[in-house]
Amino acid sequence: MGNDKKDWKSFEKTLDISEEQEAEIRLEMELIEATIEARKKNNLSQRQLSGMSGIKQPAIARIESYKNSPQVSTLMKLLYSMGYTLRVVPLDELD
Repeated sequence: MGNDKKDWKSFEKTLDISEEQEAEIRLEMELIEATIEARKKNNLSQRQLSGMSGIKQPAIARIESYKNSPQVSTLMKLLYSMGYTLRVVPLDELD
């Protein structure tokens, strides 16, 4: 590899995304991280979660590796099968 390799900050500047888009990306990452954490807390493999939720294991793997953006219905199936749900709360209650 040559010296033309960019660091993340340089690359990030070229993306030209709005603060709203950045917040959406951050929220999606947090949802995925929470889903992974729930699976691990329940000592479940992706294959076991697949059997419980009906979501195919390769799809779970793609979500957990941030290669695919999950639909809300997919997240709900994954979370609900582990005893979790999503909740909408006012932003000022997050602090």
